[in-house]
Amino acid sequence: MAQKPKVDPHVGRLGYLQALVTEFQETQSQDAKEQVLANLANFAYDPANYQYLRQLQVLDLFLDSLSEENETLVEFAIGAVGSPWRLSGWNLYKLPFSGTQTDPGGLCNLCADRANREYILQAGGVPLIVNCLSSPSEETVLSAVTALMGLGSPGGGSHPELTARPVVQCMLRFSLSASARLRNLAQIFLEDFCSPSQVAEARSWRADAALGIPLPRTEAPQQP
Repeated sequence: MAQKPKVDPHVGRLGYLQALVTEFQETQSQDAKEQVLANLANFAYDPANYQYLRQLQVLDLFLDSLSEENETLVEFAIGAVGSPWRLSGWNLYKLPFSGTQTDPGGLCNLCADRANREYILQAGGVPLIVNCLSSPSEETVLSAVTALMGLGSPGGGSHPELTARPVVQCMLRFSLSASARLRNLAQIFLEDFCSPSQVAEARSWRADAALGIPLPRTEAPQQP
């Protein structure tokens, strides 16, 4: 059983977050890294924490974690729904995972804020998030799609990388997924964030050119 982060919950919010960041950077334990990152991701629920998270470069920490081989770290960093970690005041603990939680945290939540959005775009975060579309975890993929939507602007005018042809092709594939959650989210992305011409161009290319991205594990495409 993983130990709780070794931080004092009475040091104030900024000091508490700083202690979590320091522990994440110094610990050699993967279990500890997972728990600390999950705890940091939970602070993304509250906009009151955003200034502190930017000040402590937690956004960079999340972005860097997207390239980790440890899929759990990737899930917590992107803000995968169903993360089995919750806050209770300043006390952090682990709950049994039932698979029914639906609240995203991490980058998925942070993208809703303008300052965070601009920071992530300027930091080159889009390719890192796009890479998460190839995750075998459906929860990670769902959060990646949601994060891309949070970084974009409905009706066009989005950052070019968000609606690049390979990304649109990937969404077309996801729109055929057996998973209703993934299928519906991909359809929203295509309808609200892509122009008809972008969708048409993506359809005209070979389906297997879409980033080499498979559907998440256990999911198979439906027939058009």
